[in-house]
Amino acid sequence: MQTTAHRLTSLWTTVRAQLRDSRGAHSAHVELERELASYSTAEDLNDLHAILDRYSDTETADIRRILASQRSN
Repeated sequence: MQTTAHRLTSLWTTVRAQLRDSRGAHSAHVELERELASYSTAEDLNDLHAILDRYSDTETADIRRILASQRSN
């Protein structure tokens, strides 16, 4: 039988791991946004969209959302 202290330690370990993963995902997303912002000319964007068209919408959804957001800003 687990003690209350052991269960709390396990819970905190899980919570810290989830926060670390979330921060990592956020950092990666911010980096992707920064990199995609460098595609600014019509020619660059056309090339990028041609590349994205080779992959499924599921695989490219995040990139397409970022590009759409940057275009509307």
